[in-house]
Order: sequence, then structure tokens, then C-alpha cells
Amino acid sequence: MAVRQDTIWQKFLFPVLRMLIYQETLSNYTRSIDWEKESDRFRRDDVIIPTYYSSKNFHGIKRGYLNYNAAASYDAITQYVLPPNETWIRQAVIDTVKVKNTRRILDLGCGTGSTTLLLKQAFPGAEVIGLDLSPYMLVRASHKSESSALDIVWRHGNAENTAFPDSSFDLVTASLLFHETPPMVSQDILGEAFRLLVSGGQVLILDGNQNNLRQIEWLNDVFEEPYIRDYGAGSVDAWMGAAGFAEVYTQDVWWLNQLTIGIKPIIVEDAKLQTNQQQYISTEPEPKIDDNLQGFRFPAL
Repeated sequence: MAVRQDTIWQKFLFPVLRMLIYQETLSNYTRSIDWEKESDRFRRDDVIIPTYYSSKNFHGIKRGYLNYNAAASYDAITQYVLPPNETWIRQAVIDTVKVKNTRRILDLGCGTGSTTLLLKQAFPGAEVIGLDLSPYMLVRASHKSESSALDIVWRHGNAENTAFPDSSFDLVTASLLFHETPPMVSQDILGEAFRLLVSGGQVLILDGNQNNLRQIEWLNDVFEEPYIRDYGAGSVDAWMGAAGFAEVYTQDVWWLNQLTIGIKPIIVEDAKLQTNQQQYISTEPEPKIDDNLQGFRFPAL
């Protein structure tokens, strides 16, 4: 599939950003890594790459995130295309967390781990897992966590079917994922998030502002994004409500982005169980999740 040449990125932005990005540093980093060997550390044979992901170009890169060049260049580019500041945008996720006992966190479609690292920094005592379909993105993410001395689990997997047990996370997040998946897939991901969360757990979805995408046509042509118009025509609020979440609302994040928040309802039986559990607090340390999911225990409500 040929790369689109008519996007705003290809025609205007990329020529300008090439002057801002340290090309030599980026090239040296890319060449210094044996991407196939390092990606084998994360690649799982049981993960099936869906056609909607493998058959499309993203951001003007053939095969999108299944091309190691996408992983190598993602951070260098993204810092300039999330105005006014990438960290400020991603920090909105951290600032909106309302779960009090945040012990296990799952970041879906984590990419190179930029939001995942912020989550671990904000909740150092929590076990944080970043999951992505691209083993190349996980290579880059692992380099970042190692250089920051952050203990994060990076896992190759599909956000639609993570294979984690029911009710095993207190917080599930996804940043800049939904505009890169078909709407039906986004809804399936929210269904999976609902399954994974404990009662009272929170889901946070950061992505492009759907209202602005509907009203301002040129925003859909900044990058080669095969699903962005379908995303803009939809409603994460409605998808989240259909998945079973309560207290759903969306807030603007610096105009171009939005953050949608939902809570998995606490049913009466769960509320009684929570009251009973508060009478006994175990002092035994909980085992960490390993790559094989052995010894995985559910978080206390």
C-alpha cells in the first residue's frame, strides 16, 4: 500500500519538523538496535495481529507500527504534534485518577510507554503494565523505563482480548489509541476494560477531540489515519455507556484532545463484600504478575 502524499503532515509539517528533529541522533539510535532480536523478548506466538492493524499505513509509514521505524521515530515526532505540550496532554490522565487504592494499572495500546511511565511515576507502589500489539513499540518503551529506572511490565497483546483474569485491575487507561482503531474495535476494547476492572475501578480514555474532528475537516487530514473520520463521527461517551460504565463524562484537554472517564459500578453484593473485607487487612505481600500470569491474584476491592 502506497503512503499518502496529500496529508498536511507530508506536504507541510514533516519538512519543517525535519529541521527540528536531531536526525543524526535518531538515525544512530535506530541503527544501534537489533530490532528483531530485541522484539523477540516481547513477541508472543499466541498474539494474533488483526487485519485492521496489519493492512494499513499509519502516519505515513508503511505497515504502521509493525515497522520498527515507527517505534524509533514516534517520540521525536509526537512531542511536536500534541500542542501545547505532550507531557501536559498526557498528564491529564494522571490528574483525573480518582481510585484511592490504585494497586494494579493497565495501559492499553501503550505504544512507546509515554503515558505508562507517567502512571508509574505517579503511583510508584502500583504494579503497572503496558500492553501493545507492536513488539517494536515495546522495545522502545522498555528502553525508556530502563533509563528512568522504573519497574514496568511490558506485554505484547491485543487490547480487545488481553487474556488477563476478570476483575484484576483498579485502573485501565488508553492514550491516543481509539482514533487508530475502527469504532467497533474501540467498543470491544471498552468491553474488555469493563471485564478487567474491579467494581469501583476507573477507565480513562485520552484521544482526539471528537467534536472538533466533526466540525473542522482539515484536522482529519493532518496524518495518514485510516480510521480517524469514523472515530470523529462517534462518541466515546456512548461507547463507554454501552459497555456498562457509569458516571461517564468527557472533558476537553487543550482543545484538540479529550479525556473520557467512567467507573465500573459497585453492585450491592460487592458493596457488602467490601464492608466485610475492611474488617480484615492482610499483611502478606502480594506476588507480582509475571509474563505467564502464574500466581496472579485479584486486587482487594
